[in-house]
Amino acid sequence: MLCENLSPTRRAVLGTSGALFAWAFMPRFAHAAGGRDPRFVTIILRGALDGLTAVPPIGDPDYEGLRQSIALRLDGDKPVLPLDGFFGLHPSMPNFQRLFRANQAAVVHASATAYRERSHFDGQDVLESGFPTPGHVETGWMNRLLEGLPAGDKIAPGAAERVQGLSVGATAPLVIRGKAPVLGWAPSVLRPADGDLAPRLMDLYGRTDPMLSKLLIEGIQTGKIASGLDMKSKGGPGDPNGMEQMARGAARLLAQPDGPRVAALAFEGWDTHAQEIDRLAKLLAGLDKSIAAFEQELGPAWKDTAIIVATEFGRTARINGTDGTDHGTGTTAFLAGGAVRGGRVITDWPGLKQNQLFEGRDLAATTDIRAVIKGMAVDLLGASAGHLASVVFPGSESVQPMKGLIV
Repeated sequence: MLCENLSPTRRAVLGTSGALFAWAFMPRFAHAAGGRDPRFVTIILRGALDGLTAVPPIGDPDYEGLRQSIALRLDGDKPVLPLDGFFGLHPSMPNFQRLFRANQAAVVHASATAYRERSHFDGQDVLESGFPTPGHVETGWMNRLLEGLPAGDKIAPGAAERVQGLSVGATAPLVIRGKAPVLGWAPSVLRPADGDLAPRLMDLYGRTDPMLSKLLIEGIQTGKIASGLDMKSKGGPGDPNGMEQMARGAARLLAQPDGPRVAALAFEGWDTHAQEIDRLAKLLAGLDKSIAAFEQELGPAWKDTAIIVATEFGRTARINGTDGTDHGTGTTAFLAGGAVRGGRVITDWPGLKQNQLFEGRDLAATTDIRAVIKGMAVDLLGASAGHLASVVFPGSESVQPMKGLIV
């Protein structure tokens, strides 16, 4: 199957390169569940994650026959990490397994958006825009969620000028684009500036453009917080080291008392048509380290944090001729955080027999990912179910928020 070019140039650019830019202020949130100061993070995996490899159903009698040479097993050189008696976890994800056992991580299997075709661009548009059909690329569901939360004092203590949303990466993911102002940060790919450049610019703009001077100061401070002493990029969003660096920087910003509370990241390279074993092992290791970086850098704020990891669609149940898989339907979503009610695989398992596969080829989707996001938004952020159904995910009145995802 011919894949589309997943170049980010098709999407509007809102991000930065090594600095942070802030726009006008955003209202403070209200009614965050349980009186907590929550953090909510969305990680998009672009390219279509193979959920049957990330979380293999080793207890399904049809799994090994479909996967053949790429099937994962409980024994061998790289055995799967056990989750329960039916599902395992890819061996590249020991941190996630640790969180799973600590009841701070969960899996939502056989999940998908409402999209049932197999175009990366269209699938990503549906996943990130929140609309049931592609073509809506002006705003993302996460931004509309921010915009619709009422003013209050739970998520935004402190200065009224604080911006709640954080976009990580050189290009802002569609999921967080929109009217609600967001901050943008990315590891720097530029040579470090001379030591006196920043003070000279601040002096210049302090006399000629106070607003720009303020933004410059905020950007420099935020860059230092996010990157620590090492601000040079360690790789892009499709590189395991780059993933971890992006996550670590985002977590440092979210951990600040007056920092943002909602963040979006996009990791690339998950389109595994060939040589899936080696490619996914590296990518899943990067994702696993990214989740661990959030846990480490958020510190005490981790207990009020929920992360969702989602992808545009899954992959075929059968292996193809190049030791990979092609575009499919049902897949896996990951949940992690101290606020997550974990230690379980959430699924209405459809089975892998021929007559159980979607269109005779894909893992069928039995859970709508919108229900998962809605449930987290209601119980973590105090979002209105009505607003979620009509504005955040338009036309989704029949998709009810999933209960019990947040402690």
